[in-house]
Amino acid sequence: MLLVPFAIAFEFDDRRRRNRRHSRWQLLEAERERRTKRLHTDRDELVDARPRVTVVVPGYNESKVIDNCVRSIVNCGYPNLEVLLVDDGSSDDTFARMQRLEAEHEVVRAFTQPNGGKGAALNNGIRRASGEVLILVDADGLFLPDTIDELLAGFDDPRVGAVCGDDRPVNLDRVQTKFMALISHVGTGLMRRALHLLRCMPVVSGNSGAFRRSALEDVGLLREDTIGEDLELTWRLHRAGYRVSFAPRALVYAESPSTLRGLWKQRVRWARGLLHGYRIHAGAVGNPRYGSFGVFLLVNFAMSVVLPVVQLVLLAIALVLLAMGVGALVPLGVWQAVLWLGYPVSLLLIVIAVALNRALGDLKHLWALPLWPLYSVWMNMVMVKAIWLELRGAPQRWNKLERTGVVSVEAARSSASMDAEVTQ
Repeated sequence: MLLVPFAIAFEFDDRRRRNRRHSRWQLLEAERERRTKRLHTDRDELVDARPRVTVVVPGYNESKVIDNCVRSIVNCGYPNLEVLLVDDGSSDDTFARMQRLEAEHEVVRAFTQPNGGKGAALNNGIRRASGEVLILVDADGLFLPDTIDELLAGFDDPRVGAVCGDDRPVNLDRVQTKFMALISHVGTGLMRRALHLLRCMPVVSGNSGAFRRSALEDVGLLREDTIGEDLELTWRLHRAGYRVSFAPRALVYAESPSTLRGLWKQRVRWARGLLHGYRIHAGAVGNPRYGSFGVFLLVNFAMSVVLPVVQLVLLAIALVLLAMGVGALVPLGVWQAVLWLGYPVSLLLIVIAVALNRALGDLKHLWALPLWPLYSVWMNMVMVKAIWLELRGAPQRWNKLERTGVVSVEAARSSASMDAEVTQ
C-alpha cells in the first residue's frame, strides 16, 4: 500500500509527458511544412527520431510460438526495423521455422548456434544488431501495434539507458493463469510505476525490454554465467549511472506457466537469479553512492529474501501450537483481524492496479482472489528452495516452460494475424 501514492503520481507524470510529446509532434510537423530545421530541446525523445531498432528473439524449441511472435513484431509497422532470430541449438524445427520467417519478411534474419543458453543467444544477436535501440523479447512474446513506439517513448531523457514494458499473461485458459493475470497488475503495473518514480526499477523484463546500444557498449553485454541475466544487467546499468524507465503502455503478451510444476520451476529460477544478483552486486546494497537504488536493494533483500524465511518459520510455529492444542496463545481475534483486513486490502490493491492499467475487464477474474494467501505461502517456499539450492551449489538450470501456443487475448491474436477462435 505504501507504493500506491507513487504509482498514482506516476500516472499524472506520464500524462504530462504525453501531452508534452503531443505538442512536440505538432511543432515538428509545423517545422517540416515550413522546411526549416528540426526542433531541438534538452530532452531526448527517440520516438521522434525514428531510430534504427533491432528486436532480438532467442529461441530453444519454440516451434509452437515463434511464428506468432515474429508476425506480431513485423505487424507493428515500425519503418526502421530489424528482427534477428537466434536459434539456440533447438532439437525441434524451430530454426526451420525461423528460416521460413526470414524468407517471408525482408526485415527478418535467422541464425543458429550450438546450445549455450539464453544469455549466449541474446549476446549473439546483440553483436549482429545494427540498431541504435535493441529490444530483447522471448519467443512467446506478442507485440501490439504500438509496442515499439511506446518503448521508444520511454527514452525521454539522455540518461535513460533502458526501458521496461508491461508483460501480461496471454494464455487465460486455466484457473492458475487467470489468477496470475489478475495479480500481475499489482506485481508489474502498480509496483513498476512506483519504482520508476523512485528511480529504482529493479529489472528490465527479459520479455519486454529496450536498451540503448550505447548503454550496452558502456556496461557490457549480458552475463552468461547467471540465470538472472536480465536482472543483473539492469543492476549494472543503475550502478553505471543510467536511469531505467517503465513504459506501462508498451504491452507484450506472453505465456504464463499453466501448471503448478511449471510455475514452481519458473519462480525458483527467478529467485535464484535474484540471489545471484545480490552476490554479484553486494557492494551496491545499501550503498549511498547509488542513491535510492542502493537503499532499495537493502529493503528488497529484507522483504524478498529474509521475510519469506521468517514468515514460514512463524507459520510453522503457529501450526505446531495449534496441533499441541495451545493455539489460544494467539487469540482467535488476531487471526480474524488478519483475515478480514487482508482481503479488503488485497481487493483494493487489485482494483487500483487494474484501473491504472486500464484493464478493468480483468476484474472478471476476481473470484480467484482467495488463492492469494496460498500463493504467498508458496512463493515463500520458493525462496527457501532457492536459498537451499544456492547453499548446495546446485547446477543452474533454465527450466524453460513448455509452450502451449494458447492465445486468449483478442488484441494479441490480431497483432499476430491469427484466425483461430479465442480461448477464454
